[in-house]
Amino acid sequence: MNKLTRADLWSLEEYSTRRVAFRQRVIEHKKNRQLALSDHIRLYFEDRLTIQYQVQEMLRIERIFEAAEIQAELDAYNPLIPDGSNLKATFMIEYEDENERRQALARLIGIEHKVWAKVEGHEKVWTIADEDMDRTRGEEKTSSVHFLRFEFTPAMIAGLKKGASLSFGCDHPQATLSTQAPDNVRISLIRDFT
Repeated sequence: MNKLTRADLWSLEEYSTRRVAFRQRVIEHKKNRQLALSDHIRLYFEDRLTIQYQVQEMLRIERIFEAAEIQAELDAYNPLIPDGSNLKATFMIEYEDENERRQALARLIGIEHKVWAKVEGHEKVWTIADEDMDRTRGEEKTSSVHFLRFEFTPAMIAGLKKGASLSFGCDHPQATLSTQAPDNVRISLIRDFT
């Protein structure tokens, strides 16, 4: 997949005029790019469009307009765009109640290394987690946000393109989860393998 460049971004002024329509487009797009593993654990699959939105929003919020600072944002976010042989996802542990969240994060240490994807007829693909940094806070708790990469073989990708099912799950002792991606999600994710 093509990484984003400065030429792909709108100026702050231009983005302010396009933001409402662009945001709505991204919201619709994201409906087919998320998967709940449980009531509190969800995968949000990233692609070029979702990352462009993240970068545009960061530039807007931080009022970034200098070329070097824009490039720094691109350098930070571009690694989250799939490369053609993988899926990339933001893994979220979501609890509204702060005490519940703190307890869950303490129970789920190491969960980011226990997440997998499975193409029908193939072995599980274990995640490569948090390549950018260590998000486990000592031995006390994990982070509520992790960045995951799932690398697929050519045979797995071919299987998906021929209609094989795609499942995701987790084999953590405190969270043994598994769910099959519905067709709308599977079809959207297959587009990442180009």
